[in-house]
Amino acid sequence: MKVTKKQNIILSNPETRDFLADAFYPETDGKLPLVIFVHGYKGYKDWGAWNLMAEKFAEAGFFFAKFNFSHNGTTVEDPENFADLEAFGNNNYSKELSDLSFVIDYFSKDPKVDDQKIILIGHSRGGGISIIKTCEDERINGLVTLASVDTLERFPLKENFEKWKENGVYYVENGRTKQQMPHYYQFFEDFKNDEHRFDVERSMEMAKAHVLIIHGTHDESVSVKNAEHLHILNPNSELYLIENANHTFGGKEPWDKDELPKYLNEVVHKSAEFIKLKI
Repeated sequence: MKVTKKQNIILSNPETRDFLADAFYPETDGKLPLVIFVHGYKGYKDWGAWNLMAEKFAEAGFFFAKFNFSHNGTTVEDPENFADLEAFGNNNYSKELSDLSFVIDYFSKDPKVDDQKIILIGHSRGGGISIIKTCEDERINGLVTLASVDTLERFPLKENFEKWKENGVYYVENGRTKQQMPHYYQFFEDFKNDEHRFDVERSMEMAKAHVLIIHGTHDESVSVKNAEHLHILNPNSELYLIENANHTFGGKEPWDKDELPKYLNEVVHKSAEFIKLKI
């Protein structure tokens, strides 16, 4: 099946700033379910094997969109590097939810999309963001979480927190690039200003969409207990654990193979099957 790829589409969200998005879809006359992939912390749309994953979803009969959050540290000119650490430091959950809303609005208007079938797939922190958006936007009727967090209240512990407040910034080293990634205190202030909205547990309990929770049992970044907790919060969800899979389901940056890693391929197959059955 021939897959059309439209990459690095510039989206201009007036609430944040310009960012890039991609669309992968099969050549067909019918309207397609819209699947939107939401990357996580220190992630971006072209990381690792995400492009191969996008192709697989398109081949399975979906209009698959992925995007860079406007303040994830990448830029329109340089989408595959953290070229703007100032933007990264000024990111927050409000901006990410605004960007996700903009992406849903933009792609749901595409003539190839069936706007009655909108599915979010969120990885890691993007899972938490996707859970909140699914709760507050009734257009979304499917949600797949991949190695998702069960809370967005993930801040430094007491001693470091006080230093963060005092200095206005704390840094986290990017293990791959060795960059010192800034986090300005506004990130916490934004969370506190809208704490009820950012409550992942409440959102998961209230989500009316069909939910599939996928997690690897060897996730080194987000414990599999997060997945089990999300499933308890929403008993109508389906919990699917992949034995021995890590946080990125075998993917890494760079990914120079022509095939998906085994566990990520399983993710695509399970997700596509779930969406076709439920939505």
